[in-house]
Amino acid sequence: MSLLNLTAENFEETVGNGKVLVDFWAQWCGPCRMLGPVIEEIAEEVGERAVVCKVDIEEESALAARFRVMSIPTVIVFDNGVEVSRFVGVKPKHEYLQAL
Repeated sequence: MSLLNLTAENFEETVGNGKVLVDFWAQWCGPCRMLGPVIEEIAEEVGERAVVCKVDIEEESALAARFRVMSIPTVIVFDNGVEVSRFVGVKPKHEYLQAL
């Protein structure tokens, strides 16, 4: 499955259904750009068993504030709309996969 870009309009519907990994990032963030290819790999590897998404905090600052994203990258894993894991900073790929 490919990456989805989340906005305030599609966030609730997307995150409320099953396992969803959300990467909060910004274009100007070096570590975010480093993590980007890893998030893309995860999207391909998990296929249909989870949805992998990105939220650009510059465009969706209200979502970043709502989830108290203070540092980026922040990756949050949701299960049926409930936050079950949070990672701040770049972590090894297997940690994200394990959370799914």
